Amino acid sequence: MKSKTEDYPKLRQLEKKYHLSFQHFELLVQSMTHSSYANETNTLSNERLEFVGDAVLDLAVGRYLFENLAMDEGGLTKKRAQEVCEQSLYQFAKSMNLGEYLLLGKGEEKSFGREKPAVLADAFEALLGAIFLDRGFDEVYKILNVVVFPEIKKSLHTDDNDYKSKLQELVQSDKRTLQYTIISESGPAHDKTFVARVTMDELIIMGEGKGKSKKEAEQQAAKITLDRLAMPDPMISLEE
Repeated sequence: MKSKTEDYPKLRQLEKKYHLSFQHFELLVQSMTHSSYANETNTLSNERLEFVGDAVLDLAVGRYLFENLAMDEGGLTKKRAQEVCEQSLYQFAKSMNLGEYLLLGKGEEKSFGREKPAVLADAFEALLGAIFLDRGFDEVYKILNVVVFPEIKKSLHTDDNDYKSKLQELVQSDKRTLQYTIISESGPAHDKTFVARVTMDELIIMGEGKGKSKKEAEQQAAKITLDRLAMPDPMISLEE
């Protein structure tokens, strides 16, 4: 894989923007290499770096939450899952404009790959993985301190919005089961809207919700269900 500055001027701009200093510039190139481009050019994709970045991010966010929240292990685990979900990673990547730095294959380029939440979320993790392997954990904080931690701080003491877990805990006491189904999706590939339905005991429709990702739609379906169950005279009941 080529790694000369003149071959990847945009990536040099990214490196400079966040005051990074890669010893092995090819790792930065690989972190922005989507599998579609790797297949076309016979190079390495960012998938293995994504694996490393996922672990690095979990550790860093876990440490941040441990130092800033007086929660037990269960609470910290839930909070971390909330902060490093795909939707959050997508927003982190968007704030860095990572889409413009991606190396995509022709087909992925035509299908608006630069704007797909999953592609951007993966690239963000891969970037962290590349930085960690090249310079170590402290260098990763150059990104986290600017992009991630300020966003986590905004919602540090707000209520947990893992509505699926809350709904699951509610129905478990009555030995009920829940199932989430994506019943529709609309819009172009880079800007889809999903509709999820949550069903109890495979029979009772509890609620539906919309979101820009499947996970977000499922969370909204769970939230709407919880809101309806909290009403004085809900239209649905666990006693049905």
